Amino acid sequence: MHYLLTYEYTDDYLEKRGQFRNEHLRHAWSAQQRGELILAGAAGDPPDSAVFVFSCDSAAAIEAFVQADTYVINGLVRRHRIQPWTTVVGEMAHTPIRPE
Repeated sequence: MHYLLTYEYTDDYLEKRGQFRNEHLRHAWSAQQRGELILAGAAGDPPDSAVFVFSCDSAAAIEAFVQADTYVINGLVRRHRIQPWTTVVGEMAHTPIRPE
């Protein structure tokens, strides 16, 4: 199943992220290498949030990802949200629905 993880960054995110960015990216790339994380990146200009697309069996793996993320641990994320995402169009859709 696909899931969306969204982060809402704190107002001082850009000033603070430098010292935590390499570890955050290492953590995300590790999840990608395990096949859990499909795509991720910051949103906005300047960035005020981030969106992650996961493919896994349950939200528990995503919550574990969040709790181990250096951005969360060090207070750069104001809040996060995990949502199941029913994908219906595209090569990677978990539940493809084609028109009749």
